Amino acid sequence: MSKTIRTAAALLLAPALLASAISAQAHQAGDIIVRAGAVTVDPREDSSNLKLAGIGALPGTSATLDSNTQLGLNFVYMLSNNLGIEVLAATPFKHDVGVKGLGGLDGKLGSIKHLPPTVSAVWYPLDGNDAFKPYVGAGINYTTFFSEDLTSERKGQQFSGLSLDDSWGLAVQVGADYMITDKLMLNAQLRYVDISTTATTSLAGTRVKVDVDVDPWVYMVGLGYKF
Repeated sequence: MSKTIRTAAALLLAPALLASAISAQAHQAGDIIVRAGAVTVDPREDSSNLKLAGIGALPGTSATLDSNTQLGLNFVYMLSNNLGIEVLAATPFKHDVGVKGLGGLDGKLGSIKHLPPTVSAVWYPLDGNDAFKPYVGAGINYTTFFSEDLTSERKGQQFSGLSLDDSWGLAVQVGADYMITDKLMLNAQLRYVDISTTATTSLAGTRVKVDVDVDPWVYMVGLGYKF
C-alpha cells in the first residue's frame, strides 16, 4: 500500500477512532475527579459608609478590596452519571483592604487572608459520551478571614486593630470539562459567591466599622484527572 493510500485511509478512519476513544470518557457513578489550577477571587464589593462609634456614618466613605490569584483545588465524587458532589479548596487568598472618601486618609489600610471552602452539587446535563462536558452547580460557601494586619503607615496614623467577621453564603457556578484522554481533562469554571462581612478597626481610640458585601466572581482554569 502506497504512503498516499495509507494517509488517506488514516484520515478516513480518524473520526471513527476518535469516536471510539471518546465513547469511554463519560463520567460515571463512583468516579472521583481531582482538579488543580489557577483560581482568581475578584471582589465586586458593595460597601456601606464607614461608621464611627458615637458619631455615626461618614457620608461618601467606603471600603475596598483587590483581587488575588492562588492555587485552586476541586474534588468531585460522582453520585450518578449526571450528579456529583464537589468540594472547592485553595491556598489562602491575600487581599489589600483600603478606604476611600476620607480625604488624606484614603488608600491602603492593611491586608487580610481568607479561605473560602465551598461544597456544591454539580449537574452534568448531557448524557452522551462527547469529550465536552458542561455542568452547573450550586452550594454553600464558608469564608473565614485571618491574618488581618494594618500597614505600618496606618499604625502611625493612630489606627489600631483590624478584624473581619466570617461569612456563610450561597454559591452558584457554571463550568466544563474537556476530556483530553480517558482520564485527563481540561477544566474551566466561573463561580459567584455570596460573601458578606463586617470589618472593624479603631482610629485614635474610636471604633470604626464598615459592612461589606464582597460577592466575588471566582474564575478557575486547570487540569483534572479522573480516578
